[in-house]
Amino acid sequence: MTRDPVVIVGGGLAGIAAAVALGEAGLPVTLYEARPRLGGATHSFTRNGLAVDNGQHVFLRCCTAYRGLLDRLGGTSQVDVQARFDVRVLTPDGRSARLRRSALPGPFHLMPALARYPLLDPADRLRAMRGSLALRRLDPADPALDEVDLATWLAAHGQSDAARRALWELFAVAALNVGAGDAALGPAAMVFRTALFGRSDAADIGVPAVPLGELHGTAARAAITRLGGAVLTSSKVTAIEPGPVVVVNDARVRASAVVVATPHEQAAGLVPPDAAPDRARWSGLSASPIVNVHVVYDRRVTGLPFAAVVDSPVQWVFDKTRVAGLRDGQYLAVSVSAADRWIDTPTARARAVFVPALERLFPGARRARITDFFVTRERRATFRQGPGSGALRPQAATRWPGLFLAGAWTDTGWPDTMEAAVRSGLNAARLARRHLDAGTLTTGAAR
Repeated sequence: MTRDPVVIVGGGLAGIAAAVALGEAGLPVTLYEARPRLGGATHSFTRNGLAVDNGQHVFLRCCTAYRGLLDRLGGTSQVDVQARFDVRVLTPDGRSARLRRSALPGPFHLMPALARYPLLDPADRLRAMRGSLALRRLDPADPALDEVDLATWLAAHGQSDAARRALWELFAVAALNVGAGDAALGPAAMVFRTALFGRSDAADIGVPAVPLGELHGTAARAAITRLGGAVLTSSKVTAIEPGPVVVVNDARVRASAVVVATPHEQAAGLVPPDAAPDRARWSGLSASPIVNVHVVYDRRVTGLPFAAVVDSPVQWVFDKTRVAGLRDGQYLAVSVSAADRWIDTPTARARAVFVPALERLFPGARRARITDFFVTRERRATFRQGPGSGALRPQAATRWPGLFLAGAWTDTGWPDTMEAAVRSGLNAARLARRHLDAGTLTTGAAR
């Protein structure tokens, strides 16, 4: 008997992960994506002959689900992962610091770096080490932590404003896409416990060595097709009906199960109210923007592959020269999270701010000529991971048998990251398989 395909709605990392997992299980899959490409929030485009990522995306060694997906897509050799966590931290006044893990086992591997971190005075360094131990004692799954913001907790545990800016927000803002005063303590604790104060190698940083469109989109299409699935881009699903049936480009398509792997706003419009009576609450997750500033110079201005920055509009800066295919000069991408201040700023104004900021960080930029400058904006890059947001994140299963949710905004136990997206897709695939297996057993028993 020919089985209707499992329909995946959405071709971001969650939908890709679900499609690959179901295909590996031997199930027919059809993935529909409204845009003409796969990859969701991780994509590339071409500008002046360069491959440009819409934004800089990194992962950590502890992101096991994402790394597993890369392996399935054949992308393990297309990323660079640090042998040891090592981050340069720059300031506009010329000071710099280095956070590098030692050979000590976790959670003590970063203690030597904190003990001599030059951007904090000795008293703040000691309090930072105490704060790290206190964070390790928190349970990120404790609902009470969802009601407290990170800044309040840090202040209550002796962390000064200087320590918050020069240490804690370096990682919290990048991971949560909100400032410490707006970040729920639960996901913040999860980030610090898992990545920085867990296994010694957990925070080793990985960066793509090829454009995101190649790493995710092109590779995903090939993998899903190779497993017998179908990928239909420029195909918008507008409704889900009992059966289940999906309405796509005005056609009704039967499915054996459906995984809705879209952002929460679209999911709330697709999932029927009796399948998710609380879907109106999902709008409370809101959104937080990310802005990326791209600067191409006619010569090299820094030898660093990436760096974190404090007390500057620049938060993190990455050398994209090789990935973009630039042969002469240097291409730097500045990643700005929690970018409410910048999301509507005209490009000319952004240039007037970020070019001098980069020149203060990299004196060589003052002698270089800028050959291109542009800004990419992700207005709804993540949901806003503030106090109370954890209670709004739904489980993958809905009240309709055979209808499941995926996406980094669902309740994965992780912040809204690539890792969370992949985990959600794998979980939805697991539930879909269980549903289909139960249906097969029921049909067999009836016979």
